[in-house]
Amino acid sequence: MGHCEMLLAVAGLDEKAVVERTRRLSGDWSSFVASERAAYAFARKQAKTPWDVSVQDVGCLVKHFGPERAVDVIWWACRCHYMTRVADAFQLPLEKENVFEGLFSPPKKPTGR
Repeated sequence: MGHCEMLLAVAGLDEKAVVERTRRLSGDWSSFVASERAAYAFARKQAKTPWDVSVQDVGCLVKHFGPERAVDVIWWACRCHYMTRVADAFQLPLEKENVFEGLFSPPKKPTGR
């Protein structure tokens, strides 16, 4: 299992949902809501051309997420890019399964009150 797939599984997506989300991320993003597209575009730009990340890019995140959540998006993107580069540099093998499975309770679904 790759790092991105592992994070999706840890976030509570089952195997089928992980496969579907990964497939959607690899192609057309139009099925995602605007805030998700903004976060994905930021992460892609940060990964490919970090020197081009601008105040406007951060402003787009703030517009969609607010200042605190925008910092969350930026921090997690930075962390994930860093971990990928460390794993690549040391040629660390990817996990074949979710090593965290069973350690956490599944997220509770809203009751719809």
